[in-house]
Amino acid sequence: MGTRNIRTFSRPIRYSNQLVTLPDGSKTTTLVGREKGIDVRLALDVVRDALDDRYDVAVVFSQDQDLTEVADELRKISMRDDRWIKIACAFPLSPTSRNRRGINGTDWITINRAIYGTCIDPNDYRRKKSLKHSKDTK
Repeated sequence: MGTRNIRTFSRPIRYSNQLVTLPDGSKTTTLVGREKGIDVRLALDVVRDALDDRYDVAVVFSQDQDLTEVADELRKISMRDDRWIKIACAFPLSPTSRNRRGINGTDWITINRAIYGTCIDPNDYRRKKSLKHSKDTK
């Protein structure tokens, strides 16, 4: 992605045990991965790029209310620099969606699941295990 001037960052996935109820009613424990620090990285990028005058409109694909403070910061930057900056959040909305709110202080763009799915990068950027390493661990 770097050849296309796209900056990428990786974050470790933290795993924890979670109790899951199976369809037959029995319960089991399974490891569930959770990303940490993604919202902070996103907030830093949006604010830094606004300070560097890299955009007029930011569209964030998230409903994370922690990003409300980003919208507040963009308004301050906009007033300080006497320029127009818009922030919107795009999120999927369907009859089964529980969360029907966007990020406070932003314009909300609801999109259907099919369109949202086309926005997801299908590439797997995780580091591949070397063939030698795979043979050594068998």
